[in-house]
Amino acid sequence: MRLSVLSGLLILGAAQSVNAASIYAGEAKAAAVCSQCHGIRMPSADAPFPPLAGRDMDYLKTALKQYRDKTRKSDIMNAIAGSLSDDDIGNVAAYYAKLKP
Repeated sequence: MRLSVLSGLLILGAAQSVNAASIYAGEAKAAAVCSQCHGIRMPSADAPFPPLAGRDMDYLKTALKQYRDKTRKSDIMNAIAGSLSDDDIGNVAAYYAKLKP
């Protein structure tokens, strides 16, 4: 019994570490790629781009994949998202979703 509880705790800890690593990777990618237009919590006052902080993670992932695959049209976003891997998209979406707007 003790072994199974210990195993469960180790698995839970590993899952949290992977999730934390994804958020840190997302933070780095967002700072390098997304924040110039979308900001971190809010875009600049005169920017026409929507804020991403607090958005639903699944929505962000779907939108980024659609921009990358060019099934959702935006010259700017098609070019930017075209360079993102599935991992990048998941990491950025996880990062922005966890932020409070």
